[in-house]
Amino acid sequence: RRATREEAPKRTAGQALGLSFATAMGRSASNAAEVAKGAEVAKGRDFFFSATDEPHVTRRGEILKAHPEIKSLMGPEWRTKYIVAGTVSLQIFMAWLTLDWSLPTFLAALYVVGATANHSLFLAVHELAHNLGAKSIKNNKLISLMANFPIAIPYSINFKPYHMEHHRYQGQEGVDTDIPTRIEGFLISDSACCYADHTCRKALFMFFQIFAYALRPMMLKPSLVPFDGWMLLNYVTQFSFDGLMMYLFGPKVMLYFLGSTFFAGSIHPTAGHFIAEHYVVEGNTETYSYYGPLNILAYNVGYHNEHHDFPNIAWSNLPKVRKIAPEYYDKLPQCGSWWGILMRYIFDDNISPYSRMKRAKKAE
Repeated sequence: RRATREEAPKRTAGQALGLSFATAMGRSASNAAEVAKGAEVAKGRDFFFSATDEPHVTRRGEILKAHPEIKSLMGPEWRTKYIVAGTVSLQIFMAWLTLDWSLPTFLAALYVVGATANHSLFLAVHELAHNLGAKSIKNNKLISLMANFPIAIPYSINFKPYHMEHHRYQGQEGVDTDIPTRIEGFLISDSACCYADHTCRKALFMFFQIFAYALRPMMLKPSLVPFDGWMLLNYVTQFSFDGLMMYLFGPKVMLYFLGSTFFAGSIHPTAGHFIAEHYVVEGNTETYSYYGPLNILAYNVGYHNEHHDFPNIAWSNLPKVRKIAPEYYDKLPQCGSWWGILMRYIFDDNISPYSRMKRAKKAE
C-alpha cells in the first residue's frame, strides 16, 4: 500500500497542472481530477507493493487459450535489419551534413533528427535483444552491433541480460533494475522542500535520465554481464566506427552522435515511453500501452502490454495481438501521449521515482 499523504485543503498550482496534463492525455474529467488530487507536496512516499505475481504470464495463458491463432504471429521480422541500416545511414549523413552548421541550427537538427533516430536505434537494440530481427541469436547480435554505431558508446551486448531480467522478474526487488533506487527517490523526492523544488528536481532528472537508465543496471548488478567475446566485439566494432568517423570527418563529428544519444534519453517525445510503460499513474496498474503515432518511429514499443504478454512477437505484429484480443487490452488503462506523460511526471507532485510497483524477490 502507498504511504499516507498529507492533503492540502485547497488546490495547489501542482494540482492544476496535474489536472491539465491528465486531461491532455485523454482521460475523463473525473479521472483527471482524481489523478490531480494528489498533486501537492507529499510526505512519506514509498513504492507500490504487490503480493501477487506480475500480470503478464497469467494474461498470456488466458489469451492463448482463447486465441491460439496468436501463435502464428511469433517470430522475427525480416525488415528490421533494413530499417536499422537505413537509420544508421541517415545518422552518418546527418553527422557529416551538420559539421559546419551554426549552433542553433545544429541543436535543432540534433533534437529533431538525431535524437529521434538514435532513440529508434535504442528500440531496435531492444527488439534484437528479444531475437526478433533474425532467426539466429548470432545474427541478432550482429545486427545489434550495427544499430549501436551512431549511439557512439558500446552497449548493445550489455543491454540484453538486464532487459531479460526485467521481463522474467518484473518488479522484483533487487532483481529488476528498471526500477529506480531508493537513493534516487531520496535525492529527487524525499529531500525536496516544496512543490517547486520537487518539480525542478524531477525536470533535472528527466533531462539527464539517460545516465540513470544506462548506469543503474551496471551499478546494481555488475556481475550479471560477464566480459566475453561478444562484449569485446561490441567494444572493438564500436570504437572502430567512432575512430573511422573522426578520421573521415574530424573529431567534431562525435558531437552529433553523442548529442543525439543524450537528447534521445532526455526530455524528448520518444523518451516518454520510459515513464509511460511502467510508472503507476492510475490505480495499481503497472504496465501501460500507448497506441499513438510515435510508435511508427519506435518499433511499436508503445504496445507494451502486448509486448510483455508476448515478448516473442516482433514489433510489426504487436498491433495484430490487440486486434485479435481486444477484450483483454481495450479495457486496460492506456497512455494517451508520451509527451503528456513526461510533462505530467515533472509537474504532478504525486508522481515520483516511487511510482513503481515492487514485489518480493522469489526464492531461487
